[in-house]
Amino acid sequence: MIPATLLARLLANGRMTASGESIDPYPVVKGFAPEGYATWLLTEINPEEPDRALGLCDRGLGLAELGYVSLSELSAFRSRYGRPVEVDRHFVARKTLSEYAANSRLLGRIMT
Repeated sequence: MIPATLLARLLANGRMTASGESIDPYPVVKGFAPEGYATWLLTEINPEEPDRALGLCDRGLGLAELGYVSLSELSAFRSRYGRPVEVDRHFVARKTLSEYAANSRLLGRIMT
């Protein structure tokens, strides 16, 4: 689901965190449900658990949460119309993850 070049960037961020660095990276991947507001902004993958990604997640309920998501569960997620999550191949982060999180609390959803 996630292109190899973006996976490499997610893993690099995960290695920085695993080494003890305190980082607030720009999201690397934006996943979304095509006909809804469900959005995932992912910043890193845990190198010890490569199915576990960290990011800002909102399943379209207006409650964005910072936390971990299983990539296999994200791949299995289907919208109410049965469509899978898509990766926005044109996404370019303009803020850090914490800035997106703060904005989502004000707006009630993730806005990119």
